[in-house]
Amino acid sequence: MKPRERIRNIGISAHIDSGKTTLSERILFYTGRIHNIEEVRGGGKGATMDFMELEKEHGITIASAATTCQWQETQINLIDTPGHVDFTIEVERALRVLDGAVMVLCAVAGVQSQSITVDRQMKRYRVPRLAFINKMDRAGANPFRVVQAMRDKLVTACAKSDRLGLNAVLLQYPIGSEDQFQGVIDLVEMTANYYEGENGENWVKNPIPATLADEAQQAREKMLDALSFFSEPMTTMLLEGEEVPKELIWETIRQATLRLELVPVLLGSAFKNKGVQNLLDAIALYLPSPVDRDVKELVPSPNAPIVALAFKLTVESFGQLTYTRIYSGTLKPGDLVYNPRTDKRVQIGRMVRMHANKREEVKTAVAGDIVALLGVDCASGDTLCSEDMPISLEGMFVPEAVITLAISPKKQEDTDRLAKALHRFQREDPTFRVSLDPESNNTLISGMGELHLGIYVERIKREYNTEVYVGQPAVAYRETISQRASFDYRLKKQSGGSGQFAHVIGRIEPSDEPFVFENKVVGGAIPKEYIPACEKGFKEAMRSGLLEGYPVTGVKVVLEGGSYHSVDSSEFAFRSAAHQAVEQAFAHAKPVMLEPIMLVEVETPNEFVGRVQGDLSSRRGLLLGSETMQGDSVIRAEVPLEKMFGYSTALRSLTSGMATFTMEFACYRRQM
Repeated sequence: MKPRERIRNIGISAHIDSGKTTLSERILFYTGRIHNIEEVRGGGKGATMDFMELEKEHGITIASAATTCQWQETQINLIDTPGHVDFTIEVERALRVLDGAVMVLCAVAGVQSQSITVDRQMKRYRVPRLAFINKMDRAGANPFRVVQAMRDKLVTACAKSDRLGLNAVLLQYPIGSEDQFQGVIDLVEMTANYYEGENGENWVKNPIPATLADEAQQAREKMLDALSFFSEPMTTMLLEGEEVPKELIWETIRQATLRLELVPVLLGSAFKNKGVQNLLDAIALYLPSPVDRDVKELVPSPNAPIVALAFKLTVESFGQLTYTRIYSGTLKPGDLVYNPRTDKRVQIGRMVRMHANKREEVKTAVAGDIVALLGVDCASGDTLCSEDMPISLEGMFVPEAVITLAISPKKQEDTDRLAKALHRFQREDPTFRVSLDPESNNTLISGMGELHLGIYVERIKREYNTEVYVGQPAVAYRETISQRASFDYRLKKQSGGSGQFAHVIGRIEPSDEPFVFENKVVGGAIPKEYIPACEKGFKEAMRSGLLEGYPVTGVKVVLEGGSYHSVDSSEFAFRSAAHQAVEQAFAHAKPVMLEPIMLVEVETPNEFVGRVQGDLSSRRGLLLGSETMQGDSVIRAEVPLEKMFGYSTALRSLTSGMATFTMEFACYRRQM
């Protein structure tokens, strides 16, 4: 059994096309997990971690994939996550259970829209990370500009300095750049690192070239100056002109990284097989082990009571495969565990360690391990624990769906197959929603974007042999209020026997939060046991607004008083009264429609900038700015989702197919 201190549970996250999967492939090769390197778009078998046929066809990662490999004395449990924002839930659930992460950035494009989202997700789960500036071999590569962009555009996760930029510190200096990129200078050991052999497998450390000695020394001094803020001994040694030992530098970087006060930055080109071994060393040196992460005072010991989190599941022909992170205790086949959500005991059957889509049987899993359980009936986000110590771990953030399609089978006999497919996908993906339109009786599917839903429609066709009709995409609007309004609603029903009586007084007002309930009832005007029923009624009223029947958001409900009847009052009566009261007040609070606004980032050759900006403006877009890099411009804008359908076709036409774009949900805003 590997000591817990020598385990690293890490994820690789980045903006789409930054080279995450290419980097994962090299990590597997250099750790000996695979013996041939395959490329994402290089034909052949395709990259190991992109094993779905749709991933190979589209050249993107759709689902996160897990694997385990060994680097020297360290076991690395690795999850490769998608870069496309439509599959952001895969990043959310991976970061929820991982101890550390590697953020990959393109040396040319730098900090992109999804880089900002990934940074926000890492911050949400307080995950220490390294940054790897990839694609150093590309024209226009500039790692110093990327590091500055990290400081300017990304916010730190350190509680003491929330308003400061990310404290990114470069630990290496490039030897050449663009097509002359040869390797990196390690500023800690002050050695020049080269990568020889057909696949860069021969990692060679030489003295620093004389032509780069002065630049490397200046870069080292900058690094030590930045690190000295986290180490008094280092500050003293620098002031006294003493040489700082590498062991002290390593420990200082590690401790500051664990406290989320520092992001070490490394350089390389995964595609050209340069810099990956240094990154593996940095993962072992600087990222946390399971014993370094505090989780609800759980002890990451094999001898403690079992506590595990089911963070992802896939439904396959043999049953459910549940990806599970063990936080405490030991798990073996045959063990009985308790699920607090269902209040049921579950027996553990087979356990496997995943290597992309391949499996290795394991007989024991202990604190810090990530394994998959076969045939366990649970939901994504469930805690599995000892019945003697029931505990529920915090769930993950699930973003709201922004786009809806109507879907129906082309053949009536395919109805059951379609229902099975939708049920399965809804279980697997919390951002994929299925509902019924009460007016048309159509089945509706909702998700994070056109690509997200398009992939599921394609999977229904391939995996369930079912052709479907797909309706026009619909926008997931919301409703809200623009001013305060009071309510004074009395429910009184008497029709022989016991009646129904409930009386609620209060107000609704605009809020920055989706829903806020405040109880200001005093003197027992409404008995305490009926207050939760009132809150439930208020929440139910938020499900459907008065304007178009869309869900209501951004409302604070204040319950100030009311009255009750000793015989006729009940939880049901107060719930109904609360529901009716909010509907009554909503009509007087000047309700307005909200529409989803998307953050759009277009990368286009400079000659098409005017056309692209004009087109975005014609779509009611708010231009946020642009920047120029090596003949290309990146344009950022906020555009209503309603105006973005079919944009990929329009953009191809405007730019002769030379521009690309990404889009992610930004906020809800009042419809103009």
